[in-house]
Amino acid sequence: MMVGMAPAVAQTGAQVVASGLNNPRGLTFSPNGGLYVAEAGKGGSGPCFAGPEGQACFGHSGSVTRIDGAGQRRVLSGLPSYGEQGTGNSAIGPSDVAFQGQGSMYVTEGLGLDLDFSKTIPALDGMGKLLKKQGAGGRLKVVADLAGFEDANNPTGDEENVNPNSVLSTGSARVVADSGANDLLRVAADGTVSVLATFPNRLVDAPPFLGLPPGTQIPMDAVPTSVARGPDGAFYVGQLTGFPFPVGGANVYRIVPGHAPQVFASGFTNIIDIAFDQRGTLYVLEIFQHGLLSGDPTGALIRVDRGGGQHVVMSTGLITPGGLALRGGAAYVSNCGTCAGTGEVLRIPLG
Repeated sequence: MMVGMAPAVAQTGAQVVASGLNNPRGLTFSPNGGLYVAEAGKGGSGPCFAGPEGQACFGHSGSVTRIDGAGQRRVLSGLPSYGEQGTGNSAIGPSDVAFQGQGSMYVTEGLGLDLDFSKTIPALDGMGKLLKKQGAGGRLKVVADLAGFEDANNPTGDEENVNPNSVLSTGSARVVADSGANDLLRVAADGTVSVLATFPNRLVDAPPFLGLPPGTQIPMDAVPTSVARGPDGAFYVGQLTGFPFPVGGANVYRIVPGHAPQVFASGFTNIIDIAFDQRGTLYVLEIFQHGLLSGDPTGALIRVDRGGGQHVVMSTGLITPGGLALRGGAAYVSNCGTCAGTGEVLRIPLG
């Protein structure tokens, strides 16, 4: 869904804490209290090629912005990005941020393309990576070539595609949810990549517009978009789902390394991020509340109770939201996550 303007915030109590962002996505708080948001950028002048949602053009417009009491400022810029030709909307680029200690910032750099195709465009070589910046004046370096890992291993045995969308820092390692490769990866301190879990295709009902016989089922990619550490120490992963993007078809999985993923909560639509608060309550962010094929860009922030019940915290005013972080009784959401130049970060009181 291509969206050009961020809406006025209609939810009473929600506050805009940053604006003018380029396709804002994942959010996290640093140890010193700053809120960081990955901006996927807006592409650039080229080369241009057929992207996932139409003609797209490459550029170095990806960035990371810090938000604190002094305002907002880009602390990292010039990262690879490609976006819709002419608008820069729906860009792929920096997708999430995580910290280890006071100084090490990790950034996932998306790709979202078939690897055989991306290899024909040399400008894209810097995408599909996990990056690290050490300290304010440190150099940015590649920690792990996730596209290279997928190319060499292809853990699911499916189409070779990579799109690292979420990163979690845990001890000496990083955990990455790769929505293109349909897996959950562990990146050790030395850059060694290993597989924590894979998410196989599921069979779902074919939508009527395909004209297939009634009862026909088709395979659907999992598309894991987010990873969080639960209060029990397990990893939790939210899924966007692939085509046909069924309403209510997305799950939150619980992953214990060495065991197959188990469904923890279900009945969601197009999950883009998840987070637990300090009391262990799960919050789920849907990028399209009514389904990606609905034409309605409204998203939703949902609280999940202990019994699995879903309670919408906010929907009106959320347009293709891209990331979620929780702190101090509030949710911070990157709003209009598919918008070049008009993306925002909202603070939403949780009551």
